[in-house]
Amino acid sequence: MVRAAAVLAVVLAFEIFPGFAVRPSQDIPRPGGTLHVRTFSDTLKPNLDPALGSWIFVTEQIFSGLVRLDNDLNPVPDLAEYWRLEDDGKTSVFYLRKGVKFHDGREITSDDVKFSLERLLRPEIRSPFYEYFAAKVVGALDYREGRAADVAGFKAPDKYVFEIRWQNPYVSALYLLGMSFCKVLPRALAQGQEKNFFWKPVGTGPFQFESWLRSPQLDIVGVRLERNRAYFGNKAHLDFLEVSPYYTVDHFMNREIEIVPFLSGRIARSGCQVIDGGLQNMTFLLMSCHLPPLDRPSIRQALAAGIDKEKLADAVRRDEYNRRTTNNFVPAKWPGFFPRDDAPSFNFDKARQTLDEQGFFVEKKFPELILYLPWPRDPENLEFARELENQLKTLHISLTVKYYRTIAEVKSSTQPYLVKADWAIDVPDPENIIMPLFQSRSEINLRNLRYANPRLDKLLDDAGVERSLNRRTELFRQMEQLLESDLPAVPLYSSQPRIALQPYVRGVKVPALGFQYLDVREIWLDQRGPRP
Repeated sequence: MVRAAAVLAVVLAFEIFPGFAVRPSQDIPRPGGTLHVRTFSDTLKPNLDPALGSWIFVTEQIFSGLVRLDNDLNPVPDLAEYWRLEDDGKTSVFYLRKGVKFHDGREITSDDVKFSLERLLRPEIRSPFYEYFAAKVVGALDYREGRAADVAGFKAPDKYVFEIRWQNPYVSALYLLGMSFCKVLPRALAQGQEKNFFWKPVGTGPFQFESWLRSPQLDIVGVRLERNRAYFGNKAHLDFLEVSPYYTVDHFMNREIEIVPFLSGRIARSGCQVIDGGLQNMTFLLMSCHLPPLDRPSIRQALAAGIDKEKLADAVRRDEYNRRTTNNFVPAKWPGFFPRDDAPSFNFDKARQTLDEQGFFVEKKFPELILYLPWPRDPENLEFARELENQLKTLHISLTVKYYRTIAEVKSSTQPYLVKADWAIDVPDPENIIMPLFQSRSEINLRNLRYANPRLDKLLDDAGVERSLNRRTELFRQMEQLLESDLPAVPLYSSQPRIALQPYVRGVKVPALGFQYLDVREIWLDQRGPRP
């Protein structure tokens, strides 16, 4: 009764005294302000083309796709209001929201979607992501190789309906279409005008291009985006977003910028917030499965048991990344996958015993291994090589280091080798790890591991036509068990970016895909907090 009376008093106060106001909750977002963000990259390429995968953090704010992935990797509607599967999963039909406008006021139609996805396949665009569609969409390869005027599997039967016909049922299609490179561009503005268009791009995202940031010498040093007040979804709280790779730790310490990679221990003493999360890449140690003695699974298992992943991760630890060791081939955060870290993989005594049983140490010396590292010779790779060399030395295995610029350089080796592979996560689909790395027919496997397991190939083929997402996930869990047994590569660690935020920044939730996919719409600046 007391609570009801209090509520009634508040209502009467509004009616009798128009100037009366209840103090807002500390958690209620406040509109306005400019968010300044330093990128993880140290360089700037003033090209905001999502097909090239550059400046993903920025292009995610400017452009929208048919679907997007939420913070838990669930596909949710974006430009497509809803969708359905037809033809036993071989056709995806998307129904676009009506009345959605590009930043210049033009309405988006299915022709814009068709143009944008076909553009990924055009050789002159040089998109590294074309392969995701070339082998899966009907007619995509014919279009890319110039045998067709358009992609037969991309159809726009209605102004607000877009269809994709897949070669086989593709139940993970929504994960692919939620990626940064699958954004929709205005065909009328972008067609044939790529250079000029991406200088001042137009999309349908929550922010729109406002200007390039320039130095006193007029060099481009960043980009400034403005809130899209006509955005079709929940609108951003912020007025502006400014992004640059040239912001410094001093800028952050002086509270001139709000978000920065955790670049220095100095930041920890500033009273800021520190968040890590999301997945940028995984690091594997690939083994030459065709060259003795690494052609034996027992030797590969012994070698893996002799590697202390924690020490390797510590050797390459950087302030802006959190290295987390793993025994998983597929990230445990992905839907349907779970940590395989119930027991430590490092077991020196087991490694030594297995190698002894195989005749090494006493009867013969273990052959020298080559460690191939990706070019260039950066300090991180040097520390990695030094730590691995010291660890293998305790097993009486010597290591020599070589650098590679392309995977083709590894193929010619006749000496057993290891390859450090930093595998970037483009699409959260286990196929995009297991197929390129471990399928016997894949180019990367043929040039690096030469690993072949007919059962794994069969499981991959089955997954390629599986209509049930749950069943498909189960097939990939079986593949992961095979890989754990055969061990053609050692999963070492994942790299999670760490960011620092000023105390007055609210609403930051790092998604599973990482900082680049941050939903800036939810961020707001608490004017009541400590400010410069």
